[in-house]
Amino acid sequence: MKLQNVDSVEQHDVEMEGSTGCKVQWLVGEKDGAPNFAMRQFEVEPGGHTPRHFHPYEHEVFVLEGAGEIIEGDKAHPLKKGDVVLVEPDEVHQFRNTGDQPLKFLCLIPNSAAGKKITVAPECGIDPDNP
Repeated sequence: MKLQNVDSVEQHDVEMEGSTGCKVQWLVGEKDGAPNFAMRQFEVEPGGHTPRHFHPYEHEVFVLEGAGEIIEGDKAHPLKKGDVVLVEPDEVHQFRNTGDQPLKFLCLIPNSAAGKKITVAPECGIDPDNP
């Protein structure tokens, strides 16, 4: 068993193209002896967002506090405390903070996702490799 407080886990900037004002804490993962899943906590500052992206694995999200939206393809869905989201494999998505307080959410992914490619989706249907 491992027990720790979220405040004892180092927070890191999300350093992906298309990310603004996002931080992540890796709360539990394979290095902690978790055989199947990793749990992360994201904090997105007001006006911030994750990259618009997709990847070949699912993840589950639970909103802890704040207000925002999740972009599913080109459609926005509002998010608030207590909301739960399943992002399916290869689904284009983005989390945005639309409120005036930090948006915090837990995000669980399979450990097998480590090292798998995350693709940042082109904005407005523009293919950066074929302008």
